[in-house]
Amino acid sequence: MVPLAFKQITERLQTIEFSEFDVVIGIGSGGVPAATMVAYHLNTELLVMTLNYRDEQNKPRYELPKVLHKPEWDLTGKRILLVDDVSVSGKTMNAALELLPGLNVKTCAMKGVADYVLFPEIKDCVKWPWNP
Repeated sequence: MVPLAFKQITERLQTIEFSEFDVVIGIGSGGVPAATMVAYHLNTELLVMTLNYRDEQNKPRYELPKVLHKPEWDLTGKRILLVDDVSVSGKTMNAALELLPGLNVKTCAMKGVADYVLFPEIKDCVKWPWNP
């Protein structure tokens, strides 16, 4: 397991050349701390979309990610950055994207596969600073 500190994440955020965004949407629950850091870095509004797929031991709870709270925002014309902590299989990210049809959305993950990936070199599990 690779331990990461808030300082390392903050330093990496400084190196990413993000486009302009109007709003950051964090995928809850795991992506909320990451999205909070990204939204603060980009000085944008933060919204939270709650989906669940894996349990505390990182095992899938459901066959597909389950929407726990369907957002009802008007994001027409907004440039959106959708953030999760990890996007390896892409199932949760894709489920979240399906809730944002026809909108201008880019994706960001701390590790895994997305339009913006902060730690593409990390292939192992991560000990996030926000998880005990």
